[in-house]
Parts: sequence; C-alpha cells; structure tokens
Amino acid sequence: MIEVLILAIALSMDAFAVSIGLGAKHNSRILHLSLMSAVYFGLFQGVMPLIGYLGGKGVLGWIESYASWFAFLLLLLIGIKMIYESFSDNVEEVISKITHRVMLILAIATSIDAMAAGFSLTVLDVNPFIACGIIGSITFLFSWLGVFIGAKTGTWLESKAEFLGGVTLILIGVKILLY
Repeated sequence: MIEVLILAIALSMDAFAVSIGLGAKHNSRILHLSLMSAVYFGLFQGVMPLIGYLGGKGVLGWIESYASWFAFLLLLLIGIKMIYESFSDNVEEVISKITHRVMLILAIATSIDAMAAGFSLTVLDVNPFIACGIIGSITFLFSWLGVFIGAKTGTWLESKAEFLGGVTLILIGVKILLY
C-alpha cells in the first residue's frame, strides 16, 4: 500500500504545480479557486488511473510476461516528461479567466499521465478502486493547498514539485522492474 501512497503523491505533482500557478496568477477568490481546482483535479486524477488499470487488465494476458517492463517504461516516460515540463514555461500564464471549461481542459491535461500510470496498478497487489480513491484524495488535497501556496509564495515551488513527481515516478518504475 505504500507504493500506492507514493504513486498518488507523485501523480498529484502535475496538478499541484498547476494549482500553484493558478493561485499565483489568479489570486482573487482564492477559496473558490482552490475548491474548484481540488474537485476537478482530484476527480480526474482518481478516475483516469482506473481507466488505465482496466485497459491494462484487458491487455495483460497478451503481455503478462512483460508487464513489469511495460509498467517501468510507462512510468519512466511519464517521469521524463514531468521532469522536462518542470523546465518549460507553464500554461497558467496565458489563462486570463478561470472557467469550468478551462478547469476541465487542465484536469484532462494533468491526468493523462495518471491514466498511463494506472497500468502499473495491474502489477501491484492492490485493490484498484481503493488505489484510485487514494490517488484522487491525495490530488484533491495537494490541489487545494497548491492554490493557497501559489497565492502566498508565487511560482517558485511550481517547477520543483513537477520535477520531484517525475523523479518519484521513475523510481517507482525501477522498483516495479526489480521486484
């Protein structure tokens, strides 16, 4: 179960980083923005790994002997992508108004990685529904806090969170491969 908690924290770093950026750049109605961010990101980060898990279960019979390698490669690629994105400009800078449509697009964009990472749940000995609930809850909490942190401190923590999440996903992939 510790792997699920670490996976949840790592996957939530994308949403956490975006939430920090939103809080730093849109610091009016912080309570509303933090709740909106938490609900959208938490819901999508909780549902997308379940989709990835179910898809992984469907193909697991075909690739069962390579499942650990496949999970490792997915987590490695997601981790590298997060590390790369931690050095690039952030999308929150071009958003002028936060609407439900904007939040939906951001939630989908930050949770695509979680769908791919959901495949790794097929090689872990966990209940996927509980795991996805934990991932969604952790993301809810990090996203809610991220808006407040961004409003108070600006964006200096944003890229660090994304970098740390990427490194953690790579380490989880290595652990899956080795055990």
